[in-house]
Amino acid sequence: MQALLSFEQAPPFTAPLRFFLTAPLFAMLAALLVLWSGPELFASRWTPAALALTHLITVGFMLQVMLGAMLQILPVAAGANVPRPLLVATLVHIAIALGALLLAAAFLSYQPLAFRLAAALVGSGVVFFVAAAGYSLYGVSSTDPTIRGLKAALIGLSVTVCLGVLLATALAGAFEVPLLQLTSIHLGWGFVGWSVVLLAAVASVVVPMFQMTPPYPQWFAGRFSWVVLALLSLWSVADTAAWQRVEALLAGATVLSIAVFATLTLQLQRRSKRARFDATQRYWCVAMLSALAACSLWLAARSFPALAERQEWPLLCGVLALFGSFMSVMTGMLYKIVPFLVWSHLQNLGRGRVLAPNMNKVIAGKQIDGQMYAHLLALLLLFGAVLRPTWFAYPAGLALLAANGWLLHNIVCAVRFYRGHRLKIEAQTTHAAIGR
Repeated sequence: MQALLSFEQAPPFTAPLRFFLTAPLFAMLAALLVLWSGPELFASRWTPAALALTHLITVGFMLQVMLGAMLQILPVAAGANVPRPLLVATLVHIAIALGALLLAAAFLSYQPLAFRLAAALVGSGVVFFVAAAGYSLYGVSSTDPTIRGLKAALIGLSVTVCLGVLLATALAGAFEVPLLQLTSIHLGWGFVGWSVVLLAAVASVVVPMFQMTPPYPQWFAGRFSWVVLALLSLWSVADTAAWQRVEALLAGATVLSIAVFATLTLQLQRRSKRARFDATQRYWCVAMLSALAACSLWLAARSFPALAERQEWPLLCGVLALFGSFMSVMTGMLYKIVPFLVWSHLQNLGRGRVLAPNMNKVIAGKQIDGQMYAHLLALLLLFGAVLRPTWFAYPAGLALLAANGWLLHNIVCAVRFYRGHRLKIEAQTTHAAIGR
């Protein structure tokens, strides 16, 4: 795949960057929500604050990072040029950011108008992005596993958002639906059909390239995305039809497929040619271990009724999936994608006459390591907050705020690095042109 990467087709620097700069802000809002709500947030997965927190992370942080990454990966890795990428990025970013804010406010207030506006904004933003990305992928051969994964992820995103819009409009009082059942299906498609499928597609490029590992096995890379979508589709039908045994079997198979992906990734990391792990590899390791722990907890809750009756297990599973797995891996990817963006755009600007600085100099290693330790502390404190809310809720909120404020600072430093070196390169190329 590396040989097929086309750096010249990358979108403008600010197109994906706006998503990456906004994501930590939403995680900081989530931290402020924890501080504002306190221990009450952890009383149940269904508290208004817990639902608002979930969507600040999923729509505000995760979706922002994934759309920004996809905007960059589509032309570079798949040769799929998104038409007018800056316009697409601007419109999608505004719609998703405003929609995420309104969605969190809707769960906190349960105002029907807030649900309707949030559904309209998030829905229109995703529809516009899927249309642009789908247009760019139309006619691109699906022989490559990454391209197949990207196409499958767009389907997963479309289903997730359709279900989310349906739920939001139902909560606004437009009509009645089986909320708990539809929420379960929405959760499955969002976490697995969109997030895991896209993550696996991106991993097939970034893990071997940035972590210097062997490629994923062909049997996995070529089939994973569509097998997962098939399992999710059958599971959704079985859950809707109340075929309990079939639903349990298909849900278990879906969870096991995630465990297979996490296990393979950990095995590849063990075969890395790097002399020692950097922060990004550690982030990936934490993410995959958290995914395995979440899968194990989910399977245990399905197998042992006594565990399933406890209020804590869904919250623990949510912390493992959202903060331990998805936030960890996406933060780790940001520490590769953002420096790569800076390097590739400076390299293109220099046109071979002026070399761009090394990628490792874009963000200081100590800053990355420090932020990673802050994130791990926040993760541990969130575990504690689920089990002992009165002890750990406020420390968890403070740690989460510090970790993501640090993340934002590191990305801003990368932007300053880019601007400073862009001016130097422009001055050097201008001086060289005058000298000739």
